[in-house]
Amino acid sequence: MKASDLKKGQVLDIDGRNILVKDLDIQSPSSRSGSTLYKVRGVDIVNKQKYENRFKGDDTIQTVDFGRRAVQYLFQDADGCTFMDKESFEQYTLSREALEEELLYLSEELDGITALIADGTILGITLPATVVLEITDTAPGMKAASASSRTKPATLNTGLVVQVPEYLASGELIKVNSGSGEYISRA
Repeated sequence: MKASDLKKGQVLDIDGRNILVKDLDIQSPSSRSGSTLYKVRGVDIVNKQKYENRFKGDDTIQTVDFGRRAVQYLFQDADGCTFMDKESFEQYTLSREALEEELLYLSEELDGITALIADGTILGITLPATVVLEITDTAPGMKAASASSRTKPATLNTGLVVQVPEYLASGELIKVNSGSGEYISRA
């Protein structure tokens, strides 16, 4: 596979290590002769070490095939987070360390979670592009607030803190981009 075809959530085989792509930045050349660079940020599935590298668009990269299953988030305890396969009802547990970035977006009502599974073991999850979360703590909504770009911090039911427009109040449901952690709209 060429680097230009890479997508978030894919698993790459880099020097015998399985790297789950968490983030992908495309940097266009500033001159005509330059080539587009693909900056890959990910994590080693086995030892959870961070991985970062740049590839040119025509570099060939080996990908690994894993089973992708739709799962539902059930609960979190001392062992980690437990997910259930929506078809087989089999349960998988992932450690909190393995879900470091995803934890702030997980809620029991969240649909669209996909698990990467190999040999009956869950390796990681990918979240839907947007998640709906509830504002639990923010400054009171201002009735006279304009729809301008003025924002205030809001703590959501998962502990995530995002900047939201001034007119939103505690208890409201909002959509958040799970890739960037930014407020999108009311839900």
